Amino acid sequence: MASPPAPGPEARLGDDDVAKLDRLRAAYRRLQDELGRVIIGQADTIERLAICLFARGHALLVGVPGLAKTLLVSRLAEAVSLKFSRIQFTPDLMPMDITGTDILQESGGRREFSFVPGPVFANIVLADEINRAPPKTQAAMLEAMQEQKVTVVGKTSRLEPPFFVLATQNPVEQEGTYPLPEAQLDRFMFLIEVDYPSEEEEVMIARTTTGDTLPPLDHVLSAAEIIEFQHLVRRVPVPDHIYHFATKLVRRTRPHGATAPDWLKPLVAWGAGPRAVQYLILGAKARAALTGAYMVRLEDIAAVAAPVLAHRVLTTFAAQAEGIDARRICERLMNEALATTSG
Repeated sequence: MASPPAPGPEARLGDDDVAKLDRLRAAYRRLQDELGRVIIGQADTIERLAICLFARGHALLVGVPGLAKTLLVSRLAEAVSLKFSRIQFTPDLMPMDITGTDILQESGGRREFSFVPGPVFANIVLADEINRAPPKTQAAMLEAMQEQKVTVVGKTSRLEPPFFVLATQNPVEQEGTYPLPEAQLDRFMFLIEVDYPSEEEEVMIARTTTGDTLPPLDHVLSAAEIIEFQHLVRRVPVPDHIYHFATKLVRRTRPHGATAPDWLKPLVAWGAGPRAVQYLILGAKARAALTGAYMVRLEDIAAVAAPVLAHRVLTTFAAQAEGIDARRICERLMNEALATTSG
C-alpha cells in the first residue's frame, strides 16, 4: 500500500504565528462588536463574510429585499477601512460601466486617450442584484474576480489588494433577470442565504432604525493588516485526513462518479468541481483561525460545506418537483460523511 502523501508546506506555523492568530481572533471579535451596533442579528452571515474576506474569496448573498444586505456590506467596508463601491446592475448596464474606459482628453495642445477607472477599482465591490444585467455585463466581473485585474482595450490594470466582490441576488422576483452561468457562480467561494430575523430581532430592528441616524463605526482593521491575516490563514495546518475527507465529500456530489450514493443520482444533474475542494479547505482554515483553533477540524469543514457546495450542485427537474434543493442535498451528504467517519 502506498504511503499517504506528506503534509504540504502550509502544515507548519511559524514561531510568531500563534500570537498572530490570537490577534486575528481579537480583531474579529471587535469587528463583530462594531457591526453589531448597526446590524441586528445576522451572526452567521457576518461570520461567513469574514471567512470569505480572510480566505480571499468572494460571496453571493441571496435574500429577499429589506434584510440589510447592502447596509451590512457598506458597514463592513467602513469597519475595515477599505475603499467601497456599489454597482447597481440593471439591464442597460454596459461592461465599461464596471471596468472603466478610455476617454479622449486634451492636454497641452495634444489630444490623447486617458483611462478612467470604473467602480470595480475598489477593495470591496458590491454587485447589487447582479442577475439583472445581461451575461455580457456579468462577464465583465469574471477577470476581476479570478485574477484581480482588468483588461480594457488591450491594456491590463491590476486591482489593489485586498479585493473582495459581494454580489446580491433576489430569489423571489425573477422577471427580467439573467441567471448567472455556472462558470460565474463557481467564482464565488460562498453562497450565503440571508434569512428573515427572529421576532425579537425584528423588534430591535424597528427600535434602532426608526430613531436618529445610525452611528459611524470605528475602524477595526487596515488593508495592510487584512492582507497579513490573509497570508496567515493560508498557513493554518490541515491534517492529511481532512484533505481526503474534503475531496471525498466533493466527489460524492457527482452523480456519474463511482462514489455517488444511489439516492443522489436522480436528484443531481451535475456535481461540484475541483475548485470546491480548494474552497472547502480555505474556508475551513479561515473558520478555524477565527474561532480559536490552531488546526483545521472536521467541524470547520462541516460549517462551510453548504455555502461552498450549494451553488455548485445542479439539481434535476425531479428534485425541483419534490421540493429538494441543493442545500438539503449537501447537508445530507455532509451528515452521511460525518457518520461514516465517526463510525
